[in-house]
Amino acid sequence: MDISVVVPTLNGREELTGCLDALTEQVPDAEVIVVNGPSADGTTGMVRDRDDVSLLVEIADRSVTVARNAGIDRATGDVIALVHQSLSVESGWADAVKDGLSGAAQAITGPTHQQLWAGMTTETEETRTIAGRDVTYFNPGNVAFDAEVVEALDGFDEYLNVGSARDFAHRMAAGEYGVDWSTEMCVSREFEADGGIAETDWNWKYRSLAYRLVKNYNVRPTVVRRILSHAVGDAKDALFDVVRGETTPSQWLGTGQDVFSGVGSGIVDGVRARVTDRTARRNPNGRSARTNRAVTVYDWR
Repeated sequence: MDISVVVPTLNGREELTGCLDALTEQVPDAEVIVVNGPSADGTTGMVRDRDDVSLLVEIADRSVTVARNAGIDRATGDVIALVHQSLSVESGWADAVKDGLSGAAQAITGPTHQQLWAGMTTETEETRTIAGRDVTYFNPGNVAFDAEVVEALDGFDEYLNVGSARDFAHRMAAGEYGVDWSTEMCVSREFEADGGIAETDWNWKYRSLAYRLVKNYNVRPTVVRRILSHAVGDAKDALFDVVRGETTPSQWLGTGQDVFSGVGSGIVDGVRARVTDRTARRNPNGRSARTNRAVTVYDWR
């Protein structure tokens, strides 16, 4: 079983170094493909100086979805794994991948250990039932697929700047492809003291949510209820921030406008995508829709 590991990166040279070191130690026979967005921190030079990377693909897009597809485009293994630049695979990771995909499942995923808290596991298996369909989500920074499934679903939907992994899970469920969880398929993350929390883009969060639900399930009461449930929950949390003085009423209203705008755009575009691709893969913006992702490719195979 040959494993190709795709590592999307953007301005994360120091984190990427640790990720690649761990892959070299734990999966020395893997085909390692680094997909570098328009980084400005010397990532290209660092990767070119290494002798343990099979390919470096330079892209102009800042989208992780495009980066995933660009790596998949050039992967030759019968297993394609995705690993986040800030994560390091642990001992037993490769065996867990091979064992997981030797059975009935077409994808295998696992937990992240946070080194700051002495190895605390931060994820567990997540499943949902939507419109009668059982969906098992996966950790997009630690997942491996049977390459035939990735090909059948035409990779990730590049309309989505965020949420493309959730969309892929919906489409796997539609195709009755199995996703398994392995506690042995561990990756670890070391927190930096000044790590901080990324600010939420509310427009894109709800645009993505509405798009992928409508595209995969059509406009139906279940979809509307799920969107409203998410929006009400976030609105309550944001309102508590106003009460605590952490944000202002005008900011709260502005966030609400972003949410409504995102939902509207997502629904319209989701309907359009559903009509455009009526096949089971539901991916009008997949790998086959574009051939010019890479700006430069360094191939050391």
